[in-house]
Amino acid sequence: MDQELRTGIAHWLTSIGIDTQPSDGISSAIMVVACLVIALAAYIFVKRGVVTTMNLVIQRSKAHWDDIFMRHQVLEKMAVMVPVLILNILMPLALNDHKVLSSLSDRLLDVTIVVLFVRAIYSALDAANEIADYNLVSRRLPIKSFVQLAKLFMFFVAIIISISVLADQSPIYFLSGLGVATGLVMLVFRDTILGFVAGIQLAANRMVSPGDWIEMDNFGANGTVEEVSLTTVKVRNFDQTLTMLPAYSLTSGSFRNWRGMSESGGRRIKRALQIDIQSVRFLTESDMRSLSKINHLKDYFSSKSAEIITYNAQVEDADMYVNSRHLTNLGTFRAYIQEYLTQHDKIRKDMTLMVRQLAPTELGVPIELYIFTNDTRWEYYEGIQADIFDHIFAILPEFDLRVYQGPTGADIRSLRH
Repeated sequence: MDQELRTGIAHWLTSIGIDTQPSDGISSAIMVVACLVIALAAYIFVKRGVVTTMNLVIQRSKAHWDDIFMRHQVLEKMAVMVPVLILNILMPLALNDHKVLSSLSDRLLDVTIVVLFVRAIYSALDAANEIADYNLVSRRLPIKSFVQLAKLFMFFVAIIISISVLADQSPIYFLSGLGVATGLVMLVFRDTILGFVAGIQLAANRMVSPGDWIEMDNFGANGTVEEVSLTTVKVRNFDQTLTMLPAYSLTSGSFRNWRGMSESGGRRIKRALQIDIQSVRFLTESDMRSLSKINHLKDYFSSKSAEIITYNAQVEDADMYVNSRHLTNLGTFRAYIQEYLTQHDKIRKDMTLMVRQLAPTELGVPIELYIFTNDTRWEYYEGIQADIFDHIFAILPEFDLRVYQGPTGADIRSLRH
């Protein structure tokens, strides 16, 4: 077939006054030009016909993933391979009588196909990564790490294949030489290898995902994870600074992940106020009459009063405080706070709700609140916590209790008057 084409071209050139033979370079040059024209026509057909039509269909589609593929120009980069493939088939025919040029063009076209193929796969992987981010798959798996690993693997495969094509050797010949260079590879790509292993551990154990709030004091990280890549984890701190953590540091060291708190829907308040011990006393009849009017204490007084009266009726010399049971202002205050929090609409009732007294210290008697808010957002959580303690500090005088506070300069100056 090749010889028939050359003969036909030679006859045509002779008919128009150009004396040539089928084996001359003019016939080969015309066949090369014809190959280029065919490849160009094929590219125009695929680019403006097939790809343009596919893009129009994608634009009218309601799916979102195909729009991402179109934005990354995956089809356009695959279309570039069509003319190269055609040239790879036709050029050996055009250069059949020129062995050196034929061999050189064949190798260069083979390498070009490999490069264009890897380029198209890179775009497809980037699109897949963006689709995973859009569908929140990357919240569960470090997709970007796997994408980067796939790119790295394809890069090395493309390099080996390209070198083997240019050197006209089997790829196995070059792969066998990698065993000798293993130590060098492990040294150069130490962080990449450690990051890949760490990425698998992070994914398998769901240790960290984009969107998680983590704290890692060793690196000064305290914020939201923005990106988990093959070698690094990007954290945007709450002061809007960025911290780049080595991926393997998350598996070799310790860090705190607040994802469990976010998923549970409750955020803990664990704070104590110090009550001045000298302000703790028994309640008088007048105190009980006054405090029993508080809505949150009505049930408490009705149950406790009956219980105490029954107990004291069986005690000899019950009029002495040391022999009988009596209510204290601190115990009544704890009961009030417990009921106040139980009725609070911002506190989770299905989680731990406790008002407890801790061991006394030189600062007084600690009364600790151990509760969970039903809003985990930081700003709202702080507002709820502040409102609760504002109310507690303001209500303390009703129970004749004082919060311990160290003396200030103003206190010392007041002693002079």
